[in-house]
Amino acid sequence: MDKQRFTLAVLTIVPLVVACGGEKANSGSGSVDAQRPVTGVDWRVQGITVDGSARQVHGTPRLTFDAKSGENGRSGGKVGGRLGCNAVNATATVRAGHITLGRPSTTRMMCDASLMGTERALLGLFGGQVGYRVDHDTITLTSGNGTIVRAVAAK
Repeated sequence: MDKQRFTLAVLTIVPLVVACGGEKANSGSGSVDAQRPVTGVDWRVQGITVDGSARQVHGTPRLTFDAKSGENGRSGGKVGGRLGCNAVNATATVRAGHITLGRPSTTRMMCDASLMGTERALLGLFGGQVGYRVDHDTITLTSGNGTIVRAVAAK
């Protein structure tokens, strides 16, 4: 095979391999699934770690990221949900591997101390950038201040 044909073959095959490498096999079915998106999913909080210590999750905290287009073609969106006791809303910009969360706006109800503890821990995600990783139906959010949240997509 001459050098030109070899180069053409490589340039044809490599993009196909890269494109196929971004999909995950669906366990047991033999089919291939694309990665679950971050936006448009009702994420139910299952675990919280603050400064290396696991915290018990109380209530049914959840977060949903919405990636609506902002003004002037800028990407912008929001996050909303419940923190355990109170509802929360904030701006959210989702990009590959990280989410920038604005300052949270919450309702101001007082609840049981256990619910308020969950809420305080989750508020540690807001007002900065968090990394994220999606693995099938689970998202892991990691903030720079030591807060790690694991959530599962609601069925």
